[in-house]
Amino acid sequence: MPSSSAELQELLDLEPIDLNLFRGTQPSTRLQRVFGGQVAAQALVAGARTVDPGRRVHSLHSYFLRPGDTAVPIVYDVERIRDGKSFSTRRIVARQHGAGIYYMTASFQVSERGFEHQDAMPAAPAPADCVDVTELFKKSYPTSAADWLREWAALELRYVGDSRPGGAIANDERPSQSRLWIRVREPLGDDDLVHRAAFTYASDLTLLGSSLVPHGMHVSDPRLQSASLDHTIWFHRPFRADAWLLYDQASPSASGARGLALGRVFTEDGTLVATVAQEGLIRPRG
Repeated sequence: MPSSSAELQELLDLEPIDLNLFRGTQPSTRLQRVFGGQVAAQALVAGARTVDPGRRVHSLHSYFLRPGDTAVPIVYDVERIRDGKSFSTRRIVARQHGAGIYYMTASFQVSERGFEHQDAMPAAPAPADCVDVTELFKKSYPTSAADWLREWAALELRYVGDSRPGGAIANDERPSQSRLWIRVREPLGDDDLVHRAAFTYASDLTLLGSSLVPHGMHVSDPRLQSASLDHTIWFHRPFRADAWLLYDQASPSASGARGLALGRVFTEDGTLVATVAQEGLIRPRG
């Protein structure tokens, strides 16, 4: 996976191969299937490349259909659904080996003024006062810590806490919560699309894990079969993905071998910049 912001930007820089058709490269990885955040981020870029640059993505809704093959490029086919006075809609299909592996519908909007309100940011210590997630992996999963470092080196994560008994954000009414700070480790430049795509990439990394907090498991636990099923992001306000973002995650329900997870994303000054939702497979093995 990308080991620097430069490699991440290269991953997001798709090759145009025909009208409304783009090709995404694959990073070097030991993962057995394409990381969901990668295909989502590349699909977003493909859709945005067919929209007037003055229109920013404000929402995307997507489904993961098949595991992606990490050995071959992904082709992104964009359908121009609608271009109105204020909004543009695109449908993007990611394909490998002649089959769709991922579908996204994305909506883009011109900048407008309107009503303003937002949730308050929950209390959280500063990123510098939180433990690096890499250190947690070294303690909890020493045999896979090196793989974690190798695969996610472009990202920096600091752990705030979760809602396990005695945890930093214990709450009897919401038993499945986790909270962390996240950012791209190095500067990304000033292209707003790159920042939104980079966050899209990162947003899939930890969200499903919040649905496992009460069950004492991690998504990489060998006793578990896990996979993202769908993924939605609403972008509320501009932000930088190379600045610290508080990822406030909670799972209101798990049932039927599926977990639902919701995430609120805040800048350090308390501005709510995005909301994320995902349902994923969390099937106990055996």
